[in-house]
Amino acid sequence: MTPSDVKATLSFSDGSPSMDLPIYKGSIGPDVIDIRKLYAQTGRFTYDPGFLSTAACNSTITYIDGDKGELLYRGYPIEQLAEHCDFLETCYLLLKGELPNPTQKTDFVKLVTNHTMVNEQMQFFLRGFRRDAHPMAVMTGLVGALSAFYHDSTDINNPQHREISAIRLIAKMPTLVSMAYKYGVGQPFIYPKNSLSYSANFMRMMFATPCEEYEPNDVLVRAIDRIFILHADHEQNASTSTVRLCGSSGTNPFAAIAAGVACLWGPAHGGANEAALNMLKDIQKQGGVEKIGEFIKQVKDKNSSVKLMGFGHRVYKNYDPRAKLMRETCHEVLSATGLHDDPLFKLAMALEKIALEDDYFVSRKLYPNVDFYSGIVQSALGIPVSLFTAIFALARTVGWIAQLNEMIADPEYKIGRPRQLFVGSTRRDVTPLAQR
Repeated sequence: MTPSDVKATLSFSDGSPSMDLPIYKGSIGPDVIDIRKLYAQTGRFTYDPGFLSTAACNSTITYIDGDKGELLYRGYPIEQLAEHCDFLETCYLLLKGELPNPTQKTDFVKLVTNHTMVNEQMQFFLRGFRRDAHPMAVMTGLVGALSAFYHDSTDINNPQHREISAIRLIAKMPTLVSMAYKYGVGQPFIYPKNSLSYSANFMRMMFATPCEEYEPNDVLVRAIDRIFILHADHEQNASTSTVRLCGSSGTNPFAAIAAGVACLWGPAHGGANEAALNMLKDIQKQGGVEKIGEFIKQVKDKNSSVKLMGFGHRVYKNYDPRAKLMRETCHEVLSATGLHDDPLFKLAMALEKIALEDDYFVSRKLYPNVDFYSGIVQSALGIPVSLFTAIFALARTVGWIAQLNEMIADPEYKIGRPRQLFVGSTRRDVTPLAQR
């Protein structure tokens, strides 16, 4: 990082001396004002709830332009990656910085494939949960428990440890998610099959049983692979920031990723696709397509508590580029499964049509987002709503690891320590109990 020739000058109206602040330019995106010496020189902090105007790190991994509706992984547009690459190629890109050549891809796929099994004792750990536990409660426990099984790769400051724990996490997440699912429905666990691709293997572990082999359908396998690619990383969001903050203490990679899983569970973050599908189910209960006009009227009413889930995005002020790709996949999957006429999916398509044409939505840029379509796609694949966020965690694991590794390798990284504006009581003395 080299500072720009231009500097920002901070001046105070109370006569305190002004201060020059360095400005850094990114390769793309807004410049940043370096305030690291602000407290030392002025005795003041900045105040930025939610860190909406604060860059906590410099990064070379993912870039989002919300106004343009652009998402780049290591400079490559998400549209091109989703079209021309599979998930493990995307993982390689996020971890290593470049797309693999054929030999590198073969070696990487083999490495991941050879680590897909989990320790047999994980089954006994899993059985400590109630059968009706939310899969994210289970996943938070299982991912954290990995550090109890792999003592040989828990030193976050050792590059070899970080590399092997990265491979283990990417390889084992599909196995853990499918185990959480099978446990909840009371079916036997299905072991990984090394002859299958990453995504086909996941689908088989989810839907095969000992009495009935699962035949992977290319359209459906490609759909889940695309969901993985589109969710693999998304810049400095809440769960990624959690992983970085947790990892900044020097904790092991499995614990840092478990913290990310816990953060992702929140309905405002990873639970958005679950909320979108639950909204569709609620409209369906009230009368389905016939009642859609009434639902839209309530959404537009400022005094109504009805919320439109799966539309608009905090970062994308334009159409979410991932949503365009998921829309395409959504229609492919509905055709391949013959579900176009299913009442719930008919309702989803009717709501999509209104949102893309109605002035109220178009003027506010409330376009369907990736969560809207991925919820429909996963439901069409036979994945229960409660498992949606766990699949998001599976996909995002590689992004979390790439971000964590980047932070550890950054010579400027320090343990995270946000500041506060204290507005509570000033110093006071304790009154003896009898006098209170």
